Amino acid sequence: MKKIIHNHCSSKLSDLDLLMVKSVPAGGNWKNIPESIPSNRLKQIRRTGGRTTYYGRLKYEMPSYTISTYFNRPGNGCYMHPDDGNGARKAQHRLITFREAARLQSFPDDFKFYGTKTSMLKQIGNAVPPLLGKAIASCIKEKTFVDLFSGAGGMSIGFCMNGKKLVGAIEQDKNACATFRSNHSKGDYVLVEGDITQKNKKEELTSKVRKNLNGRKLGIIVGGPPCQGFSLAGNRFIDDPRNTLFKEFVDIVASLKPEVFVMENVPGLLSMKNGTIITKIKQCFEKLGYIVDNPRVLKAEEYGVPQKRRRLFLIGHLENVPINFPPKQIFSQNEDMALPKVIKVHEAISDLPQIYEGLGQDEWQLKSWKPESGYQKLMAGLMSFKEFYNKAKMDSQRII
Repeated sequence: MKKIIHNHCSSKLSDLDLLMVKSVPAGGNWKNIPESIPSNRLKQIRRTGGRTTYYGRLKYEMPSYTISTYFNRPGNGCYMHPDDGNGARKAQHRLITFREAARLQSFPDDFKFYGTKTSMLKQIGNAVPPLLGKAIASCIKEKTFVDLFSGAGGMSIGFCMNGKKLVGAIEQDKNACATFRSNHSKGDYVLVEGDITQKNKKEELTSKVRKNLNGRKLGIIVGGPPCQGFSLAGNRFIDDPRNTLFKEFVDIVASLKPEVFVMENVPGLLSMKNGTIITKIKQCFEKLGYIVDNPRVLKAEEYGVPQKRRRLFLIGHLENVPINFPPKQIFSQNEDMALPKVIKVHEAISDLPQIYEGLGQDEWQLKSWKPESGYQKLMAGLMSFKEFYNKAKMDSQRII
């Protein structure tokens, strides 16, 4: 089967980094690197102790660890390719490519990223995994939605997978906007490129969304306002200029008055200032007339994403709008449960072209491509999520 693979290129390693990568086996980390390899960072990690993901190499038989915006640096997480040369496959002593990271985030294969490498790192690493977005969308019956702080569009793609209709979005990063436009080419929606704190940009979004709705009520507002200010918030929470991005989220919800809002953020938000921050956030929406459910931390791997990623979701809805939060999990690592097993790294990326030397290519024209798993068929658009899920369930039952 012919296939085009986009963004299958990785970041260049220094000679020192390459030495360290070659010394780490699949599933290993900084502890496997010999002390004879000179590195001030390693000396500091050995002296103070460090996360087991530092200088980590992925393992085929497990989901990946969290893909952050730093998967171009071996020392910042578990981003080395799992082929270590100790098994049947030839070693690939490199970091994962942008496409491999996108696969681990559950972006479909036809989703192409644009911009500089630095921008693409942020677009992929900051995104809500589309399959996690799909799970959230499945608990909401409303159809139309607006995406705030949209980034490349991970949440939007997930909502569209569930049949929701995008009517508007706003994002200030021009490269992320280029990616968003290219991958949301269908439908009548407005994408405002600009700073959400600017009055004219905010008014442009709300006025054009109302025009698109043509008198209909907006169903959903989704978004993940950056959380930097939350840890600094004081008594004047909503008026604190450091929290202006969250304030814009609240203001747009107040202006468009959707049936439902979904706010996504980091799990650490729950514990900031002993829980007072999340309480104040809920109160801001309750003053607007929303019933705000208790925040939930979802595990991405339990919804079909081949990655151990945790995200916090806060959902609010108007009184007469029922919400059924997604089930606790639909995939499991527990062999005794009648659920399909979590998707592993091998199922996610084993079909992608091998890169032994060089940095790969932005576009690969494959004359012969054969998917090796249901997940790869799902990412290629050859299988629906329902078909993928049923196949994964049958495969798991065979194992039991």
